Amino acid sequence: MRAVLVDAGPLVALFDRSDRHHERCREALRSIDAPLVSAWPVLTEAMHLLGFSWDAQRALWDLLDSETLALLPLEYADALRMKRLMATYRDLPMDLADAALVRLAEREGVREIFTIDRRDFSLYRPAKIGRFTIVP
Repeated sequence: MRAVLVDAGPLVALFDRSDRHHERCREALRSIDAPLVSAWPVLTEAMHLLGFSWDAQRALWDLLDSETLALLPLEYADALRMKRLMATYRDLPMDLADAALVRLAEREGVREIFTIDRRDFSLYRPAKIGRFTIVP
């Protein structure tokens, strides 16, 4: 699948002008020419972090409504793999949203990820993918 995975950090930064990564994420988003995909745990995390502003949460909903960002489904088999990933990376620790993104990378063959969490995503090694290419 030709796509870019999207983590919660950039979703928050895009809709919170006070976020220190706001401009960098806006510029990075303009440079991405592949479809943007993510997962429900990522959206949940971003909505929670944007809970201070209904306008910011609505803007995130609008991103989904416009089909700029697609949410890929997660099945029971994915959940089992996510559990194993969280156990493997428990020392970081890996959260549910990150586990979902790593699993989607493995399942869909997506190597590129839009995240501000360089530390963790430079350490994760999705099966059959190797290292992530991190944007920005």
